[in-house]
Amino acid sequence: MISFQSEDVSFRLKERKKLKSWIVEVISTEMKRAGDVCFIFVSDQYLLEMNLKYLTHDTLTDVITFDYSEGDVVSGDIFISVQRVKENAATFAVNFNEELHRVMIHGVLHLIGFGDKSKTESDEMRGKEDFYLARL
Repeated sequence: MISFQSEDVSFRLKERKKLKSWIVEVISTEMKRAGDVCFIFVSDQYLLEMNLKYLTHDTLTDVITFDYSEGDVVSGDIFISVQRVKENAATFAVNFNEELHRVMIHGVLHLIGFGDKSKTESDEMRGKEDFYLARL
């Protein structure tokens, strides 16, 4: 089940039904099955505290993914900073929803098993993001 929540911000995702279908389609296209995937929209401060606590990174980020997948069933929690997405949208000269959808699918791709630590992984991740954004 795909679900959406907000923790310490007032944020309501638009087109939830369409986005749920899209996420399930992405997971299926990658030959996996959708389990429980929860998107939690939060503030920069909330995500910074999580970054420090769980990853020992003292940096702002737009997304942190906690992977609970087993076998071919994709499950996890994807925390997204609404503030960071807004700032990144302005930086990259794209609209908020486009940047938000990129960050959402980035988290899903991590749950599927894609990484972004090396240049090669990062390039593959960006290619997958672009491919799936075009399908939305």
